[in-house]
Amino acid sequence: MNSIFDIAEKLVKSSSLNVDEYEKLIDGFNPEIAEYLKIEAVKKRRSVYGNQVFIRGLIEISNICKNNCLYCGIRGGNGNCQRYRLSPQEILSACISGYELGFRTFVMQGGEDGFYTDEILCELIGEIKKRFPDCAVTLSLGERSRESYQRLFDAGADRYLLRHETADEELYGKLHPENMSLENRMECLKNLKEIGYQVGCGFMVGAPCQTTRHIAKDLKFIEEFKPDMCGIGPFVPHKDTIFKNEKAGSADLTCYLLSIVRLIHPNILLPATTALGTVENDGREKGILSGANVVMPNLSPESARKKYELYNNKLNTGVENAFHIAELKKKMEGIGYEVVVAKGDVVASPQRYKS
Repeated sequence: MNSIFDIAEKLVKSSSLNVDEYEKLIDGFNPEIAEYLKIEAVKKRRSVYGNQVFIRGLIEISNICKNNCLYCGIRGGNGNCQRYRLSPQEILSACISGYELGFRTFVMQGGEDGFYTDEILCELIGEIKKRFPDCAVTLSLGERSRESYQRLFDAGADRYLLRHETADEELYGKLHPENMSLENRMECLKNLKEIGYQVGCGFMVGAPCQTTRHIAKDLKFIEEFKPDMCGIGPFVPHKDTIFKNEKAGSADLTCYLLSIVRLIHPNILLPATTALGTVENDGREKGILSGANVVMPNLSPESARKKYELYNNKLNTGVENAFHIAELKKKMEGIGYEVVVAKGDVVASPQRYKS
């Protein structure tokens, strides 16, 4: 099998490649093969989800973080970051506003802030589920103990997003401080899945020191781990990191990878990320047209949106603002998709539950 098209056809038919084949598929990226995989990815997505786009209300609860990830604008070592923390009541108020706007999933995302103990989070999750029993609660709060994940799940949390960032140990070490390890990150993902969460992983495209081999290993990991969700977005540098002068990742390559991930797992929940819209004006629309089916408008208070700056020039106005939901719906309708009011759970795949 020498042809890049042969490899692409194999992926479409079998949803599986080896690492070498994934690497060749990435190295062979060109407009023709991208268009072919995009068409096939959209077919797969439509067979599972039709033309529905699920919306999630993103609440950025804190930009305080104990970690010092080298690429991140809210890393603990950034003395220029204007810190904030939302109170449980402020978070609940954001959920109330979001529910009125039509959101049926709330995503609480933040740095690893020790203020949010299991007790505080369990009480908050319980209150959200009590008030809005038809809604899903998604957490994206970093690495915690298995016991903590279990308590939050028992309190009513439905989903957990924890990007693996890279499936390569050496690259992980180049992007993170010594006290963080890929081994622990993978253990967290394993624990989340075993507990029963709908689990999301993901990685940056065009991260510093990243090669196509690294991305190929990410794709193989996604194939084998079988996440319910996968967040893929282009790397965008931040002015207060050592990578401030690095080039941003490619929107076109990101969309290509979205198509590949859709073909690997047709039932996956796949966001068109804010980072994609940051590097290209119509990036999120391109993401949807490439196989994505989730967007996450921001429900955070305006003052918090400006301070939760993971990377330079992060979008926080326009359709990224949850209060402009009508504009977002119009944009999605303009490309042939429908924003739906629903929890938007993953559609179970028989393949996943065989193991």
